[in-house]
Amino acid sequence: MAGRILLRRLHLAVTRLCSERSIKFNEELLQILACPLSKKPLRYDEKTNELVSDEIGVAYPIRDGIPCLLPQEGRRIKREHEKLTEATDN
Repeated sequence: MAGRILLRRLHLAVTRLCSERSIKFNEELLQILACPLSKKPLRYDEKTNELVSDEIGVAYPIRDGIPCLLPQEGRRIKREHEKLTEATDN
């Protein structure tokens, strides 16, 4: 019984935290952060809440205001010149 009560309290606490406004990324961190693969500067994409390495076309997620800069966390994105090339080919 005590385990169920503890589990219920934990569930309520997590639900409350998730429903609150998420923590915003501190853009001042961009001055010291770099892409772990290219070692080049990153830019913040507010729309997707990711840090983007335009150099290699990889976006890293930000969770609860904390950038996840592990290479395996990154996802490939199309870079601008790839989009332009694709548009002119069609």
